[in-house]
Amino acid sequence: MLTTATSSRPVVVIGAGPIGLAAAAHLSERGLPFLVLEAGTSAGAAIAEWGHIRLFSPWQYNLDAAARRLLEAAGWTAPDADALPTGHELREQYLEPLAQLPQLAESIRYDARVTAVSRAAMDRTRTARREETPFLIRIENADGHSEDVFASAVLDASGTWSTPNPLGQAGLLAPGERQALAAGRITPPLPDVLSRDRDRVAGKRVMVTGAGHSAANTLLDLAELDSTTAITWAVRTADLTRVYGGGEQDELAARGALGSRLRQLVDSGRITVLTSFTITRLSGEDALTVHAVTPDGEREVTVDVLVPATGFRPELRMLSELRLKLDPAVEAPAQLGPLIDPEFHSCGSVEPHGELVLAHPEKNFYIVGMKSYGRAPTFLMATGYEQVRSIAASLAGDRDAADAVHLELPETGVCTTDLGGSCDAPTKATDVCGASAPS
Repeated sequence: MLTTATSSRPVVVIGAGPIGLAAAAHLSERGLPFLVLEAGTSAGAAIAEWGHIRLFSPWQYNLDAAARRLLEAAGWTAPDADALPTGHELREQYLEPLAQLPQLAESIRYDARVTAVSRAAMDRTRTARREETPFLIRIENADGHSEDVFASAVLDASGTWSTPNPLGQAGLLAPGERQALAAGRITPPLPDVLSRDRDRVAGKRVMVTGAGHSAANTLLDLAELDSTTAITWAVRTADLTRVYGGGEQDELAARGALGSRLRQLVDSGRITVLTSFTITRLSGEDALTVHAVTPDGEREVTVDVLVPATGFRPELRMLSELRLKLDPAVEAPAQLGPLIDPEFHSCGSVEPHGELVLAHPEKNFYIVGMKSYGRAPTFLMATGYEQVRSIAASLAGDRDAADAVHLELPETGVCTTDLGGSCDAPTKATDVCGASAPS
């Protein structure tokens, strides 16, 4: 609950993606003042970078209840509950109309990148009157100038899209990785290989690294290009069974079909697989030589372009002056970490959780959405919606509502590394649930 000393300040929400805007909707319904700070120029700015991708969670799992109530009161009609939206459709049909509602629009600032969160006039070592002191949020505006805003509470819904995992072993950048990226030999995650980025990969030797849904989606797209495009799939695992997922047992049919189609392409020889492949170094100028260790010794593979799909991690430097308690393995809130460990949990087996599980020693500060899962790739948007509903109830002083967490998620065979840590996307959804593949 907000303290009397700080309650005149707004609740600051970092990020205007699905979870950030859902938080705003719940805060609005609770009558709490709020301010959403978005680094991009529009709602769901990060989603625009992978808008060509079709999600494998249908609309029924992608809409927040409070957001839906506000939209429908304004005359909005929800999309078909069973349809699978693309990222562009998610933005255009849901996030943009939501952000434009009068209840939200006046409290959203764009081109406002948060660079640090602290307490006013306090670093993390100061304790006296800490909980009564407003949060200080430092923003970098579009003109490069910094500005400080103050808040009664902070919800960090900034996601993980901007911090992909490095390609090298041991969680580190591979020697030569920065140079290869600067030379254009490494693409951003989830390139649009059938349209925007087609010329970059068509007819080339392409290596995709990673063992999750992002990798699978890119591999399926590459396979639709002409046969002169040579596709290599490099994974650290020795067994691809987990990568192929739940198949027909997956309650999200599109996600199950993703693994089945990928297996067919591998079995047919269209995609060459390198298993137990750990990248140690990148080199070369006219082409990219990928150096790796395998059970058979050292190996070198020369390609024209490398597509990274090795997952994402949270950006925590901007929170360095806060008192956080994080799980040492997955970098999620300490109580949440064991519930989402991907070695033991899939998207659908994560227990419902709310404000109590997400709390930190820094009172009224919360990491929510994909970023709350740290390095674990088992997040679904529906999970984030329940997180912010519970937190908004707690900040409003409604303890019973905050503690009454309920969530029904689709069960899955296996959920592995995917888009920004989210199990909602992506997939090539051809002939699944009536949805067609993106063109």
